[in-house]
Amino acid sequence: MPPPRRNVELKARDPHPERSLERARALGAEDRGELRQRDTYFAAPRGRLKLREQEPGEAELIAYERADAARARESRYRIAPDSDADAVREALDAALGTTVVVAKRRHLLLYDGVRIHFDRVEGLGDFVELEGVAGDGSDLAREGELVERLRADLEIADDAIEATGYADLLRQADDAGAEALLQAAAAVMANAHVPYSHFPVGAALRTPDGAIHAAANVENAAYPQGQCAEASAIGVMVAAGATEIAEVAVVAEHLDICPPCGGCRQRLSEFAKPGTKVHLGRPGGPRRTLTMAELLPLGFGPEALG
Repeated sequence: MPPPRRNVELKARDPHPERSLERARALGAEDRGELRQRDTYFAAPRGRLKLREQEPGEAELIAYERADAARARESRYRIAPDSDADAVREALDAALGTTVVVAKRRHLLLYDGVRIHFDRVEGLGDFVELEGVAGDGSDLAREGELVERLRADLEIADDAIEATGYADLLRQADDAGAEALLQAAAAVMANAHVPYSHFPVGAALRTPDGAIHAAANVENAAYPQGQCAEASAIGVMVAAGATEIAEVAVVAEHLDICPPCGGCRQRLSEFAKPGTKVHLGRPGGPRRTLTMAELLPLGFGPEALG
């Protein structure tokens, strides 16, 4: 087996992407235009494994190893062209499991053997990435010097450099988002009207614009007229003019993990997608996350009405 390819790379947040792009062009970097990339990461037993689908260009399966550090560091990688991305994605998901999907728009420039990537990553924002591609037998000294020189020319500050990759940053953002939803659900649970069951529940819904709509369960002496927290939260969301759920959290006082009842699963599915995440648990405590499709398999939706 041939040795892996290598590069020296550095990734940083970019508060001024337009200015950085102009600086790179002023240095004489060759502009190769924009790419749209979708990287699906799998739970590899060693290193990292992703399937990259891009336009323009063909899909690639990329296996790589790289230390996490807030500086320029070595990456070792292997690339295999992939002519059937759908089949490979399904097979790897079945065998290993998918961990995260990174979608981004990349503006590519080349400068003296260094790939300059100006990336806009969905859910994260703007970044600049420098990759000094190494030739066979290189000791990486020249590549490291080129990356550091470009870092200075583009005025990349120390505190802007990221120690991890986009996949890890997205997972961290997902955790923070789930925690915020669970906190909103727990806070509103204190207002639950439950004089009969004494089983307070809070639900919080996030819409695609980032707004959070939360509500608690409201019971009635005529038991069937009571309303679950999920149904109450949907009413708050619709009253605010929203019709799509991007994420859900449910918290109960007496259960660490409180699954929505069957009726609320149907109610949520009316406004959610199969892949919408549903977090069950407590802020800072136990948590289980499922998709809407896992929560309501073979659900009855508007498509059944023709």
